[in-house]
Amino acid sequence: MTDQEPTTVSPVSLTAEDRSDQPPVTPELEDLYRGFEKALLVPLWTRIGDLMPEHPRSRARPHLWEWKTLLDLGARAGDLVPVGRGGERRAIALANPGLGGRPYATPTLWAAIQYLMPGENAPEHRHTQNAFRFVVEGEGVWTVVERDPVPMRRGDFLPQAGMNWHAHHNAADEPMAWIDGLDIPFQYDIEGQFFDFGRDGLTEEEHGTPDRSRSERLWRHPGLVPVSDIGTREGTPLLRYRWEDTDAALTDQLELEREGHPGTVEPGHALVRYTNPTSGGDVLPTVRAQFHRVRSGAETAPRRETGSSVYQVFDGSGRVTVGEVSWSVQRGDLFVVPSWLSLSIRSEASPSDSDSGALDLFQFSDAPVLTKLNLFRTHVSHVEEKHA
Repeated sequence: MTDQEPTTVSPVSLTAEDRSDQPPVTPELEDLYRGFEKALLVPLWTRIGDLMPEHPRSRARPHLWEWKTLLDLGARAGDLVPVGRGGERRAIALANPGLGGRPYATPTLWAAIQYLMPGENAPEHRHTQNAFRFVVEGEGVWTVVERDPVPMRRGDFLPQAGMNWHAHHNAADEPMAWIDGLDIPFQYDIEGQFFDFGRDGLTEEEHGTPDRSRSERLWRHPGLVPVSDIGTREGTPLLRYRWEDTDAALTDQLELEREGHPGTVEPGHALVRYTNPTSGGDVLPTVRAQFHRVRSGAETAPRRETGSSVYQVFDGSGRVTVGEVSWSVQRGDLFVVPSWLSLSIRSEASPSDSDSGALDLFQFSDAPVLTKLNLFRTHVSHVEEKHA
């Protein structure tokens, strides 16, 4: 074992300040602070406001990415950037303006547009990061998870737990784009991630285009679990949550409300959560995914949550307010809600811009991480709730 090399310049820098909450400034205090710097020590009394604020103060900022811009840039990348090794699947990440240019939508969540040209294959790989795909428009691509081809169509949500081999192929004559969501920032910052390259090509069977994947044939039967594969899993074994099921559930909630029965989370606001059929919990260990439908003319109550969320407008138009920032939104637009900033949504949708006549939004968040650490909090209409 060799001795540690001496540090020539300490990264710790302390300044004695003449403030009521700080010790009196004296030559002895200044000398003490130089000793702290040399020994790589930081006294809590100089940083408590930064380290232990009264409530979350996120470095991330509210931000909106317009779908038309993302789609245009994705198409241009499709002409210029290969999809294979070196092109990294042509995934283009959202970079929150408050996070120093890192490819992070929030401090814990990654969101990206992925663009696949006709006939292209995205090569196989796997990683510990939990991931999903959500399709706002188009069809013709199959994601292949553990050699199981899974169709991807408008409105489909396709989760995939960590360390599953996966690739994609476009069997259509048109390009297709979708969004990817992963917990890359979380795993990177806690230094727990692993990654493996897989095969460069797919077999003839994997190039198939079945309407139902093998995972759907086993697991897409509400309330029915295959005894041959029973057992709780951290990540859902169902690889595709079809739009027709999500749409029907949201429609039924609003119809029950119109009939005077309970079912919505607040007036005009239907909400469903994608769940793991083996446990009833979140679909992925680190990611919660939900879908909102806000009736035209309705407005959600301002709501704050610990942790962060990314939303994509699936259909319709409206006005979104995050903290003190407001935007008009339409199909495909993505926006970020940082920790403990209030969110309210007003639906301005109509049959001319929405199949449902309502404002539909897909949401994913880091709530499972906060929940496991007993840190998930919500505040709605000045009533604070703590959820397990």
